[in-house]
Amino acid sequence: MEGVIGLVNKIQRACTLLGDYGDDRTLPTLWDALPTIVVLGGQSSGKSSVLESIVGRDFLPRGSGIVTRRPLVLQLYKTEPGQQDYAQFLHTGNRKFLDFALVRSEIQEETDRVTGKTKQISPLPINLSIYSPNVVNLTLVDLPGLTKVAVEGQPESIVQEIEDMVRSYVDKPNCILLAITPANQDIATSDAIKIAREVDPTGERTIGVLTKLDLMDKGTNALDVLEGRSYRLQHPWVGLVNRSQADLNKNVDMVVARRKEREFFATSPEYGHLAKRMGSEYLAKLLSKHLESVIKARIPAILSLINSSIDELEAEMSYLGKPVAIDASAQLYAILELCRAFDRIFKEHLEGGRPGGDRIYAVFDYQLPVALRKLPLDRHLAMQNVRKVVSEADGYQPHLIAPEQGYRRLIDGALNYFRGPAEASVDAVHFILKELVKKSIGETQELRRFPTLRSEIASAAIEALEQFRGDSKKTVLRMVEMESSYLTVDFFRKLPQDVDKGGSPTASTADRYTEGHLRRIGSNISSYVGMVSDTLRNTIPKAVVYCQVREAKRCLLDHFYTQLGKMEGHKLSHLLDEDPVLMERRQKCSRRLELYKSARDEIDSALWEK
Repeated sequence: MEGVIGLVNKIQRACTLLGDYGDDRTLPTLWDALPTIVVLGGQSSGKSSVLESIVGRDFLPRGSGIVTRRPLVLQLYKTEPGQQDYAQFLHTGNRKFLDFALVRSEIQEETDRVTGKTKQISPLPINLSIYSPNVVNLTLVDLPGLTKVAVEGQPESIVQEIEDMVRSYVDKPNCILLAITPANQDIATSDAIKIAREVDPTGERTIGVLTKLDLMDKGTNALDVLEGRSYRLQHPWVGLVNRSQADLNKNVDMVVARRKEREFFATSPEYGHLAKRMGSEYLAKLLSKHLESVIKARIPAILSLINSSIDELEAEMSYLGKPVAIDASAQLYAILELCRAFDRIFKEHLEGGRPGGDRIYAVFDYQLPVALRKLPLDRHLAMQNVRKVVSEADGYQPHLIAPEQGYRRLIDGALNYFRGPAEASVDAVHFILKELVKKSIGETQELRRFPTLRSEIASAAIEALEQFRGDSKKTVLRMVEMESSYLTVDFFRKLPQDVDKGGSPTASTADRYTEGHLRRIGSNISSYVGMVSDTLRNTIPKAVVYCQVREAKRCLLDHFYTQLGKMEGHKLSHLLDEDPVLMERRQKCSRRLELYKSARDEIDSALWEK
């Protein structure tokens, strides 16, 4: 599901943007919780070619020796067919790069800006996003190639520095290793496999890629590796054919290169039987599918981390808010304007201007009907229970014609089951309204400077919603009780009755408890309860909307407005209190809180849509 992968891309980008505002001890925690694919390999192993094959574009610097000297966080976003490819760097703002030769130059210049025109390395990443209809949603991190010796212009420590940088990524349990090894090198000496074996001994996180298959010596092949005999991983090895230096010199584009790659595997006597799972196009799809499964498995842990972080940040926001006092009338006006801004956004969520209100309709259209269908009426109207209830209702005197008391008891018992779905509908809509209150408060930009007022508005809104829920629950339960307190007599009068030969209803006591008679009672009651179910399915939503949604739109903050009118100047001042010394700290906290809430809302929305 590419939507989930795209969601993680957005959260990771938001984490990176937030990092521009300073150190944050919680920021790495959220980033680390998100699965990421790290490209791992030795120098000249073909890492750049693999990335360009996945993207379908030439955009990476090339050369001899160490070319990648800073981590490159590459985020791919799949766009609609027909849209033009473009790239954006985090450090260049909203500038779009349509010429990918300029992307290559920008990577080189940004690398030199930090490391200088030497062969030094830096752990400071370059963030690049590429938008294209020809990619799959992915986040890849390209790291400097592993090396065994320092070259001229590099300190002797460069070997260890590169390995330490690589390990800082691959040691994380949520990191997926894309281990690149050239086919014309002994797998036993592969730098990528050496690191992968140490950090992922079971091979669960490692996807092996064998490059340069076309450059192997004649008479040799890589089947032992590709078929998992030389070094087995949990995921199958993928073989690639990189563009040759001659192809690069001739500027052979990726479309042609991919075609040549497909032809190589399709016509190869050694690899023809593996052709369907070879090549850069297959690799991209494999990575996307694997990343999707990893993300799905990690979502509960990610949500738990986000929620705990939100609790910490909200507590800090509450501590930081101490505004500057102004005159009482201006304070009251400012507070009312802030309340109206929140109320306007909240109504937009309900009425369709913003997302969220459609979830209420889903409660009525899906959740309530499903709950009604799942009621244990079959068990309640089973032959054994009907016989038991009817006989208990008759007592010592069996019924003469129709077991009216038995009917009533069975109907009362069946209708009592409807209380659960009725209350559940109220609670589900209440939960959605609470979430919309929280979301609307988070989206009300003006409130972020005033955590005290923000908290008061949230508390007042939640308190009002609790009252609406109570009224709504009483109403829907009364509707169920009304159905039970007065039965529709005409329904039963129209039911066919068994008659004897003289034209009178049968009155044989022996027939009162026969299986056919009891089955008829159960069928009659089932039909009646079905009619009631159809009625409640239509009336419960009306009651819920009238008591909860309508009231939330009409008077969510009315009680709070009344309290404001009675407040003295110093209390109003407290609501707008702001400490100038801590303003910068509050702004940082607010941005982080926005990130975590946005991440939670995005994940909740994705799960709901799924």
